[in-house]
Amino acid sequence: MKLFAISDLHVAYPDNREALLGVRPRPEDWLVLGGDLGETEDHVRFVLDTLGPRFARLVWVPGNHELYVHPTSPPTEPRGVERYLRYVEICRAQGVLTPEDEYPIWEGEGGPHVIAPLFLLYDYSFRPNDVTEAEAVDWAADAGIVAADEVLLDPRPYPGRAAWCRARVAETEARLARAPALPKILVNHFPLRRDLVRIPRIPRFSIWCGTRATEDWHLRFDARVVVHGHLHVRRTAWVDGVRFEEVSFGYPRERRPGWGIDDYIRQILPYPGPEA
Repeated sequence: MKLFAISDLHVAYPDNREALLGVRPRPEDWLVLGGDLGETEDHVRFVLDTLGPRFARLVWVPGNHELYVHPTSPPTEPRGVERYLRYVEICRAQGVLTPEDEYPIWEGEGGPHVIAPLFLLYDYSFRPNDVTEAEAVDWAADAGIVAADEVLLDPRPYPGRAAWCRARVAETEARLARAPALPKILVNHFPLRRDLVRIPRIPRFSIWCGTRATEDWHLRFDARVVVHGHLHVRRTAWVDGVRFEEVSFGYPRERRPGWGIDDYIRQILPYPGPEA
């Protein structure tokens, strides 16, 4: 019984949808889905319907893309917190664990560990110290970078995405403090540390990549592995002896020639070693 992870499936792309259909079944194993499955309920349902029967359990955290709503969408379209909670309902109906559920204890190979799926967003704090939060978006725009989130990710009822992030951080911090005293597997779509955001072609995109409020959580909450996506730059990093895994599948143009989707499903537990 192993624990695997993948994120950023982006099944709005036909190539990604087709690739997903080829995932090899692992009926005894669990799979973490690290967000950005797609942009609509149909996208998310497609992923859960496809992967649910192939794994013993799925664990989901949202990315920014699940929360997207076009400004011209009808007023009845769920937005912000309501949209997030709608996805929680969809997951629960299919037995998929979410950040709103009790943290499960992993008793498989490499355990026991608490698996903590998180939903934390970002607060524009991954920026230089001389740039204020109010200046952050303009600072990125000066380099020709503006995230689609600024138009498509509605934070209501919060006044902004940073306020929503701060609320989620406070709530999650309290939950983690109450969690069982076991090693943790922390799972979040966005990286928990600024120094993990290495995107040299678009460095100022960093402001949409996380919050400094979580930079010591791997130590405070006894994490053995931290899983994230969002960057579309697959890598394993070690910080303070803790393993950080970026597990993105990504857009078709970003993938390695000759690799199938199973090559992108990362084994989290037991640790397969650097040779993997």
